[in-house]
Amino acid sequence: MARTCLAVILAAGDSTRMKSSMSKVLHPIAGLPMISHVMRAVRDAEIQDAVLVLGRDADAVAKAGAVEGMTVSTVLQTERKGTGHAVLMARDAIAKGFDEILVTYGDVPLVRSETFQNARSLLSSGADLVVIGFEAADPTGYGRLLVEDGQLVAIREHKDATEEERKVTRCNSGLMVINGARALGWLEKIDNKNAKGEYYLTDLVEIARADGAKVVAVDAPEAELAGCNTRAELALLEASWQNRRRHEIMLSGVSMIAPETVFLAFDTVLQQDVLVEPNVVFGPGVTVESGAVIHAFSHLEGAHVASGATVGPFARLRPGADLGPDSKVGNFCEVKKATIGKGAKVNHLTYIGDASIGAGSNIGAGTITCNYDGINKHETRIGENAFIGSNSALVAPVSIGNGAYVASGSVITENVPDEALAFGRARQEVKPDRAKQVRERALAFKAAKKAGQ
Repeated sequence: MARTCLAVILAAGDSTRMKSSMSKVLHPIAGLPMISHVMRAVRDAEIQDAVLVLGRDADAVAKAGAVEGMTVSTVLQTERKGTGHAVLMARDAIAKGFDEILVTYGDVPLVRSETFQNARSLLSSGADLVVIGFEAADPTGYGRLLVEDGQLVAIREHKDATEEERKVTRCNSGLMVINGARALGWLEKIDNKNAKGEYYLTDLVEIARADGAKVVAVDAPEAELAGCNTRAELALLEASWQNRRRHEIMLSGVSMIAPETVFLAFDTVLQQDVLVEPNVVFGPGVTVESGAVIHAFSHLEGAHVASGATVGPFARLRPGADLGPDSKVGNFCEVKKATIGKGAKVNHLTYIGDASIGAGSNIGAGTITCNYDGINKHETRIGENAFIGSNSALVAPVSIGNGAYVASGSVITENVPDEALAFGRARQEVKPDRAKQVRERALAFKAAKKAGQ
């Protein structure tokens, strides 16, 4: 029978060093709040129950910490009396009788589920308390893990350590797993008889040992356990996450010419044999299928790129862009909420928004879909194998039929039938007060549309 585990995630800090209007655990790494990264790692470690200990921006942090597949409850820590006090905020949940209690932090976003699983495995094989540590490149300021005969005997804070103890480079991350049956009794024994008058979770080591418990340490990479207190540290965490994810994606069969210049989001999906050129940014919600090419200096967000398609260079795909197989969106083009059919080409200097383009169609340079009348958005439909000449303006709502041809420099305001040739060029005319009438008509349309919903 699988062992049960409760995760207690400490996320109540005031975040003063971030100098921010929001809690530091809400600051994003790869487009996802730090707390969300932590919660995903907890879930992926096969932990189904969690308590979030909240303080600042409690509602927003709780929302970001809610992940599918887990039961997440929250408690509010109104006073800051140390890490031991924070964990005891989850007293009611701990008392329910879980086999294990995992303690982690909302500002350690790079921790992997495998690290939690390694610590849990030691508990299931006989340990009562497992502290997760790391070998520090520079241990200054960290609590040292003091080990004798394979067991952890103490966590010594840097300021309290002897010269000999300061030579120890194995340091405390603050993360630990505790025997669920003994956790509450030990936590209640932590006192605040120290210079700061706070309840330190690290005291648990000596309390557990005095109770005859087996206490051990397990290591994880230092970069994985890095916390965040300042904007500078946030940037370092972002860089570390990006390096790790780029490496994983390249090992899966994706080519990056200059990987250090490519920036990924937490949910970026790049399939095998995708080629990504330098200086490409992926925002959230992007999937690129096998064999597609993303040329240099392109920006993609909320977009789908099918197999064999090419994007850029200097292209922007905004949310809702859906490129079909072997299609092309070329240099200095922008696509938003639009479907580009199989083999269709949007070559250069073009804006396609709120539109559908059929298979095999060609959109000439400088073409724009005029989708916005100042109040409402409207759709442009272009059929298969159509040709839109350069510098054309398609004023939505409008449809261009299959095989139709629009002459260069045209302004199209009416539907074009299949296989028809359309051109529209006119002299400038000025209609006094007409702009006011157009706005009033558009507002009436918007109101009627809203009422119909």
